[in-house]
Amino acid sequence: MSATVRFESSDPEEPPASELLAAMRAELNDAYETASRLDNPPLLPAELRPPSGAYLVGYEGHDAVAGGGLRRLGDGVAEIKRMYVRPDARSRGVAAALLAALEAEAVSLGYAVTRLDTGPKQVHAQRLYRRTGYVEVAPYNDNPFACFWGEKRLG
Repeated sequence: MSATVRFESSDPEEPPASELLAAMRAELNDAYETASRLDNPPLLPAELRPPSGAYLVGYEGHDAVAGGGLRRLGDGVAEIKRMYVRPDARSRGVAAALLAALEAEAVSLGYAVTRLDTGPKQVHAQRLYRRTGYVEVAPYNDNPFACFWGEKRLG
């Protein structure tokens, strides 16, 4: 059963968002045995800020347990980026709540479609995305670590 998670907008370069992003970077770079996993394709912090982007932090009580961002890809299309749930908060529905919060934020910013990608070592993420309505699409970026590109129509 998932604990109640509340989401707040946060600057991606300030704690706790910056700490969540650093933890995610370390975990993925270790999993993919590279230091460049998150540099390809590049993502600038400004892309995760209003007016066309966002970064949400999920809290259980006072603890920041999850984070994820949105950036503009094109007219009406946002990309979900950097979804991360701390290991001690996993398997309780936090990732699904984060994804739903990011989709709601995308709608509030005027987007009709969200896209995302994920790699072969992130099988739980792939299952979550498929289960929540993401359909596989042709690669829309040149991420060499991705094996799944998904899209979902919102609303």
